[in-house]
Order: sequence, then structure tokens, then C-alpha cells
Amino acid sequence: MQIITNQFQKELKKHGSDHFPFLVSYQRLSEYDSNSFMWHYHPEIEITYIKKGSMHYRVNNQSFHLKEGDIIFCNSNALHSGEMEHQEDCSYIPITFDPKLIYGFFQSTICTKYVEPVIQNLAVCAMHIDYTESWHETFRKKMLEVIALDKEKPDFYELDISIRMQIMWRLLVEHLPHQPLPAASDLTEYERIRKILSYIEQNYMNPITLAEVAEHIHLCESECTRLFKRHMNTTLFSFLQEYRIERSLEYLSTHESISNIAGKTGFSDSNYYSKVFSKIKGCSPREYRKNLISQEDHA
Repeated sequence: MQIITNQFQKELKKHGSDHFPFLVSYQRLSEYDSNSFMWHYHPEIEITYIKKGSMHYRVNNQSFHLKEGDIIFCNSNALHSGEMEHQEDCSYIPITFDPKLIYGFFQSTICTKYVEPVIQNLAVCAMHIDYTESWHETFRKKMLEVIALDKEKPDFYELDISIRMQIMWRLLVEHLPHQPLPAASDLTEYERIRKILSYIEQNYMNPITLAEVAEHIHLCESECTRLFKRHMNTTLFSFLQEYRIERSLEYLSTHESISNIAGKTGFSDSNYYSKVFSKIKGCSPREYRKNLISQEDHA
């Protein structure tokens, strides 16, 4: 499993319905092919509760180490990803919702005074609820009540969820960190990172050179390399290799030959593909396929 995105890394999954744009999900990192979910974004806001274990969670260029019981607020349209820490699984519960669940209708007072200033504040892409402040416990209590209401669905549960989400939003707005807006140069860098990710998504099956990526975002090669490393905490080449391996996993569940899979995902030959696969996944593509078949037989 992996998060399905379009060529701009925007998640395509629908979060709730048009009538009640709200979704509670129950997830584990081990459910994903790489024990992590890849970079993506969506216009909805996401608040995630760590039920068990821990997670390395990244939002734009910020990094968070979330432990059991922690909560992370991820703002609208912020790029985010998550991965295991110490190879230990993590179960977590994201609440994903459209901001209009809070403000009701566009240009209402609540919208213009209490919601838009938050979702348009590029300095606040995330907030870590880690119980270092007194209001964090109240926030956690309300969030767990929302999760329970969604699961049990008693009479009036939509109304009760909305009331508690309003309280949670009130706490967030009141305690927003006072950070200066990113400089124009920072916003330009953020947009360039998105363009690099989009370029890789559209061209991973073909040979990709640093020169081509640098030209795509109008930077010299050395600055392109530094930009990617600074924001993504990995090299462009390593990210490209990992991305290609991730995209190859869907083919391993078919009868496609290893040689064809290597060619379809941008590797020069099957031996090199197998070498990179083993380095990243800890087993060969054939072993991975064998494990998939074994899991299906026991399902």
C-alpha cells in the first residue's frame, strides 16, 4: 500500500463526504510497502494521534519525533511524510477534515478571523502536541472524544463532533506560535521542492540526470543538490532510488519479470535493480515477491 497522489504529490483519496467533510482513519506504518508513507499533501487539515509506538514525521522542512500519545497538527497543503523509528511499528489515528467544517461558509466571520489566518500562515505548517503546555491535555481529551463519537456514531454524533472540533480549533488558534512569515526566498525554495518531486513522479521510469532536474527548477547543479538535501534530509540520488523501488513494488505483485520491472522503473538492468532493492528493502525482489505470495495464501 502507498498513498495515491497525482503528478504534483497531491493526495487523491477523498476525506469524508461533501456533506460532512471529515474522516477518521486507523492506520499502521507496517501497512505501507516501505514501512513509511511518501511525501504528499492535501487541502484538508490533518491532526494525527499516535496510538502506539513512535514515528519520524516530517512536514515541509521540519522534523518531528512523535511518541505514543503525541499529536501532530499538519496544516492545509503542507507536504508531509512519516516513517518508522528503530524499525518498530507505529499505529496512529489521523483526523482529516475540510476547514469549512470549522467555519461553515466562505467569508463568514469565523472563516476570515479564525481559520484563513491559520491555513494561510506558511510559518505554521505543523504544531506538536507533546504535553509540554497545560492546554495540550484538554486538546487530547477532545480529540479522543471525537474519535470515539465517530466510531460509535450515537444520535447527533455529527453535531457533537463539530462542537468538539470547534473547541480543538479554538485551542490551536489561541496558542499559535508567533513566528515570522517565511521570506520570499523560502517560499521559492518550497515551490522548487514541489517541482522536483513532480518531475521525479513524471519521469522516474526514464534516465534522470542532475542537470535535467536543475534546469527544470532553474538552478545550477550544486545549488539544486544543496536545496534538496536541506529540505528533504537526503540526497536527490538516494530519494530517486528509493522512489523507483517504491514504484516497482506494485509490479512485484504481478507476473511481470524482474527484468521488465527494472526497465519500467528506471533501472539500467535487473542486476543493478536487485542490488539497490536489497540495500533498501533487506531482501531481493524475488524474495519480496515470494513473501507476498505467502501472505496471500495465508489470507
